[in-house]
Amino acid sequence: MRTARRISTSINLHLVQQTQRHTRRFALPPLPAFTYRQTHTTAHEKILPSPSEQAFNETHPQTTTTTTSTSPRPKSTSSIMPVNAIDFPELQACLTSNAEWAARVSKDEPHFFEKSAKGQKPFLLWIGCADSRVPESVVLGRKPGEIFVHRNIANQYQAGDDSAQAVLEYAVGFLGVRHVAIVGHTACGGCAAAYMSKPEDAGNKETTTSLARFLQPLIDLRHSLPEGASMDDLIVENVKRGVVDVAKSEVIQKQWAKAAEEGSEPVYVHGWLKDLSTGLIKDLLCSQGPDKA
Repeated sequence: MRTARRISTSINLHLVQQTQRHTRRFALPPLPAFTYRQTHTTAHEKILPSPSEQAFNETHPQTTTTTTSTSPRPKSTSSIMPVNAIDFPELQACLTSNAEWAARVSKDEPHFFEKSAKGQKPFLLWIGCADSRVPESVVLGRKPGEIFVHRNIANQYQAGDDSAQAVLEYAVGFLGVRHVAIVGHTACGGCAAAYMSKPEDAGNKETTTSLARFLQPLIDLRHSLPEGASMDDLIVENVKRGVVDVAKSEVIQKQWAKAAEEGSEPVYVHGWLKDLSTGLIKDLLCSQGPDKA
């Protein structure tokens, strides 16, 4: 429990310090103007799946199972009551901005949403940090539908994480992405917490919170680095390890074998780093592809 509290406190403290010290305000370009039309689906209407979604459904038939949760129930819960999002000014502003954006898109590309509703064809899977300062489509200047996304604490790829594995499998096997990028960033709160952990925290098997458990591999990595390694070193090594682990994954290995057999294009895995103080993304030159020998 003490470890979990220390990690949480470390993240909060570091984010405040790093934001004050390193992060400059920079003006992002206007969102790309991409038929704004309000649509209402009734219970009698049917939304047809895209070709990729149809293929996924055919190979992954749904089954009905009954499961019993083994997670302990909380001793008490707060009462729940319905509220309206529009009662919160910050959320109302978001909805208003969305309507304005959709109207701009409709004006500049009248058939954009119509085409988008028919399916997606992303060329890149972005595995990045959940940090609010790293919105992938915005920082890359791409349109909706071009980037498939998985984000979590400290842009980690863990073989035992079903969420990350499912995203990778779907992106490569059904959407046909050709590139996977592990994207870290400076002043990462998750890396900061791991960096400030104590040596005895390495290999801890008794973490008590989801956050602490998810950060444990990063804590182990931090204490495997040479003495004198900086937090920036940890951030970079975390990205590079993610690139290697994704490349070694069953999904990528199968895709490489299939590509070699069919003579088709393989998937490539890359490591990038976003500098929050400049907004620029740096290629860490650690990309992985299949051995063509």
